[in-house]
Amino acid sequence: MPTRIGKPAELLDLVGTTMGESGWHEITQDQVNLFADATDDHQWIHVDPQRAEAGPFGGTIAHGYLTLALGPMFLRETLVIDELDAGVNYGLNKVRFPAPVPVGGRLKGRVELTAARQRDAGIEATFTITVELAGSPRPACVAEAVVIYQ
Repeated sequence: MPTRIGKPAELLDLVGTTMGESGWHEITQDQVNLFADATDDHQWIHVDPQRAEAGPFGGTIAHGYLTLALGPMFLRETLVIDELDAGVNYGLNKVRFPAPVPVGGRLKGRVELTAARQRDAGIEATFTITVELAGSPRPACVAEAVVIYQ
């Protein structure tokens, strides 16, 4: 169940709180291929299932940046702000990809609010997003994402 708040300023009192966990999302080859087209990253470990079968991962894997790009979806599924004018991705403080995501793998995001402060532009919130991979002891991605809410 997501955390629901009225206004972005309420985040100031929630630092250290887990916003919630998303549902599970399966990574498909079509999704990986579309990401490869969008980023012009057509490395065979991502887009050539036949060649990748004999490769280091036993099949195709998602781009690390595809996994990272799911962050806004995980935020949307774990935090609802009723009175929100805009939310702008401000940047990332740290990103790691501890485990590869095989095509067909299932991911879910756990989101914790690790910092929040008032700025002239609105509330700057830093979230630690841990992307869990079903069946893996290691997460697929751990990222500190910074969002400004107005």
